[in-house]
Amino acid sequence: MANNQLTIHIDNRIRLMSAVLAVTDLPDRAQHRKGHRPHAHARKTTKHLEAFREHPAVQGAQALINHNAPVHALFAYAMKLNWEDMSIDNPPPWTPPNWNLQLQDFYQQSHLEDFWSQENGVWQKAKREASEILADTGYYEFLKPFVGDVSENFVYMPNISYPSDHAVGVRVGSDIVCIGPPRIAWGDNEPWPFNEEAAYIYSTSLGEYTRLLILSYLRHHTEAVSPIAQEPLPVDDEFKQRYRTWGDQFVELFVPASVAIYLQQKMNHAEAKSFILMERRENGITALPGAVNVLERYLSEYESGKYTDFISFLPNFPKYLRVAKRITLL
Repeated sequence: MANNQLTIHIDNRIRLMSAVLAVTDLPDRAQHRKGHRPHAHARKTTKHLEAFREHPAVQGAQALINHNAPVHALFAYAMKLNWEDMSIDNPPPWTPPNWNLQLQDFYQQSHLEDFWSQENGVWQKAKREASEILADTGYYEFLKPFVGDVSENFVYMPNISYPSDHAVGVRVGSDIVCIGPPRIAWGDNEPWPFNEEAAYIYSTSLGEYTRLLILSYLRHHTEAVSPIAQEPLPVDDEFKQRYRTWGDQFVELFVPASVAIYLQQKMNHAEAKSFILMERRENGITALPGAVNVLERYLSEYESGKYTDFISFLPNFPKYLRVAKRITLL
C-alpha cells in the first residue's frame, strides 16, 4: 500500500528535460493550440538557452517531437536517468543514440546548475504553494471505489517551465508523477500562483493520476472488458474521430467525469459545473454530464453494497450513459 500522502518534489531530471524542450518548437506549438503567457521562469529559461538550439540534445528532442513522440515519453526517459552520472539502464530503442550523454553535455555547457541556483526562489515558492493546495487531497480514498487500493505513490512536481499549457503524467517504478504547470494567463498577466487556483491544481493532478490508474485497471481486466467494448459508447461523431477505440473513448469520458465528481465533493457544485462547462467547450466532451451521472450512480450503488468493484458495474456503462445523456446536470 502507498502511504496515502502525496509528495511534492522538485526533480532535476524533469527540470533538465523541460529546459531542453524550452528551445525546441514545443512552446510555439503550444501557442498555436492556445495562446498564453508562460511563467516568467519559463521565458527566462528560453532566453538563457537560446545559444543551444543546435545542441545535439535539443536536436534529438526536436526529432522525437517531429515524429509525434508523446511528451510524457520524453519525461519518462529523463526520470530513468541516474542524476549523478546520467547513466541509464536499457534505454528505449526509440531514443537517439547516446542521448543521455548529450543531455549531460547540454546541462554542463549551458551552466543550468548556476541558472537554477539563481532561480531557486521561484521554484521553492511554487513548491510551497503546491504543498498548501495538495496537503490533504484524499485522492487515495476517492479513487478506491474505481480502481481498488492504490499501491503507487502519488508525486507532484510543480512545473514553472515547459510544457506550460498542460500537465504531464508519468509512471516510473512505483511512482505516478504529475508534472503540473500553474493555470495559464493571457496578455501581460502572469500565470496564477499555484495556491490561488485549487480547482485547477486538483483537476490536472487528479486527472493525470486517474488516467494512468484507469488505463492500468482496464489492462488488468482485459478479459472482462473485451465483450463490454463490443457495445459502442453513445458519443458523437466528432468525439469518435478524435478517439477511435472504445478504450480511448471510455478513458476520455471517465477521467473528466471522475474529476468533476471529486471537485463537487472536495469543493462545491459551482466548481464542478464550471469544470464540466470548460471540458465541453474546449474539448468537445458533450457526453460528459451523462458520464458524471453514471459514475455517481455507481458510487451510490457501491456504497450501498450492490457492487464491490467497478469492473462488475462496467457492463452497464454504455447502456446507462445512453439514458443519462437525456439528463442535463447544468
